[in-house]
Amino acid sequence: MLTTLYINNYALIDELNVKFNNGLTIITGETGAGKSILLGGLSLVLGKRADISQVKNTDKKCIIEAGFDISNYNLKDLFKRLDLDYDVQTIIRREILPSGKSRAFINDTPVTLENLSGLSNHLIDIHSQHQTLQLTQDNYQFQVIDALADNTLNLNNFTKQLIIYKSLQKSIEELKNSKAEMVKEYDYNLFLLNELSEINFDKINIENLETQYEELSNVEVIGEKLGSVKAILNSENLGVADQINAIKQELSKISGFGKAYEALRERITSVSIELEDILVELDNLEDNLITEPAELEKISNTLQIVNSLLQKHAVADVNELIEIKTSLQSKIDNTENLDVSIDKQEKAILKQTDVLNDLANKIYKKRKTVIPKFISKLEAMLSDLGMPNAKFKIELERTDHFVFNGKDTLQFLFTANKGTSFNELKKAASGGELSRIMLAIKSILAEYIQLPSIMFDEIDTGVSGEISNKMGDIMKQMSSKMQVFSITHLPQIAAKGDSHFKVFKTDVDEVTHTNLKKLDNDERVVEIAQMLGGLSITESAMAHAKQLLN
Repeated sequence: MLTTLYINNYALIDELNVKFNNGLTIITGETGAGKSILLGGLSLVLGKRADISQVKNTDKKCIIEAGFDISNYNLKDLFKRLDLDYDVQTIIRREILPSGKSRAFINDTPVTLENLSGLSNHLIDIHSQHQTLQLTQDNYQFQVIDALADNTLNLNNFTKQLIIYKSLQKSIEELKNSKAEMVKEYDYNLFLLNELSEINFDKINIENLETQYEELSNVEVIGEKLGSVKAILNSENLGVADQINAIKQELSKISGFGKAYEALRERITSVSIELEDILVELDNLEDNLITEPAELEKISNTLQIVNSLLQKHAVADVNELIEIKTSLQSKIDNTENLDVSIDKQEKAILKQTDVLNDLANKIYKKRKTVIPKFISKLEAMLSDLGMPNAKFKIELERTDHFVFNGKDTLQFLFTANKGTSFNELKKAASGGELSRIMLAIKSILAEYIQLPSIMFDEIDTGVSGEISNKMGDIMKQMSSKMQVFSITHLPQIAAKGDSHFKVFKTDVDEVTHTNLKKLDNDERVVEIAQMLGGLSITESAMAHAKQLLN
């Protein structure tokens, strides 16, 4: 409930600080006294966009602060989602700076207007002509029926399951799109994969193949040169081996004459041993030289294929070709496995559809059950409000597709007079009739759910006499379960309030100011007497006012 309201430097208000109680609070005042200013200030603190033109003195900032007792509103989860400190005595503050910028705070924590509006919707409902028009909208009509049907749990579950359903739909759509794209590339990818599969890259060493190729390609030249080297080493006249041995013999003769000579002998001996090994190796190489045209052709073909693939895929080595092959194999496998994935997703969607249909059926049945009782109560209440011939028909139809709150369509049909056919509520009801219908619906809702504080802004426009008395009774009854404000011009309604405030203007130093004052019992008598008979208060008006208050 709204407990306090502080307004500073807003429109015609210099400073206003007022406390409110539970029950029915009446706000009266002459036309133009500033009731709309009060509502405007309250709307600002609830999230309405600010305008520097609303500031009284633009050299100073405007402050509007509202205090709420939210102990009965079950808002802890909402505060947690908004990352706010929860306090049963919550303070909302709005500031408009001289620069025109505005700031909003909830319990001294800065918040966005979006979060402010998200919270304020749970705190107070300012009922105006604009909100009356909401009654003609599908979403609001569903909210009314579902509140009476106690569908909150089913709707929350439905919303969660619908999110899963839409996620599955999106997933299968992406799979099908992927399949369509991959099928286009499938044949080409398969061709590339088969081409790469002709070579076993795991057993290929390009350097070794190139070495074998060079050797097999030049086997005759190699044999010829090996023979020449052997001939040079083993020549009877100038053979290197014989000359080395001759040198070794000569040095052996003088090796005993000093260390230097001995060292030379050892070195030439090493050369002689190495030369003997070289001769053995030359023999082995010469013996192993084989001419293999078939092997040469095989290696040549392999090198050509590998080099062609390296060039085709614009890579530098075999390892990169292996990576490409792996990638192509993955694409091929994915394409071939997509049907399996799609089939799996389709089965999941069918299962999720069954879950949603079950919830939608529960929601529908509860809606269908509560509608006759709701119509009966609504028509009875409207009869008391001067609409004895008002009749409602609420059409609830099933559809084949899911929407955010089930599978139903809902339409409120209305006729105000006998002999006229039912029509859409927005076409069949006048503004005054819509106001009375909204009041009746709010009253019925208050019996089923905890509504936020509600402020009726001249909902009694266009009615008088016994009907206004009935409207006052309804608001009074509602105020036993919730905080109700009524801005009214009718004394019959004003007299039913638990507390009464008056909005009035004063002129000080040629400047007009708007004020709000809580009336005591004597002041209420005078105010209601003036509402009955005008500024010239008669004894009969005073007596009537006292009778109404009694």
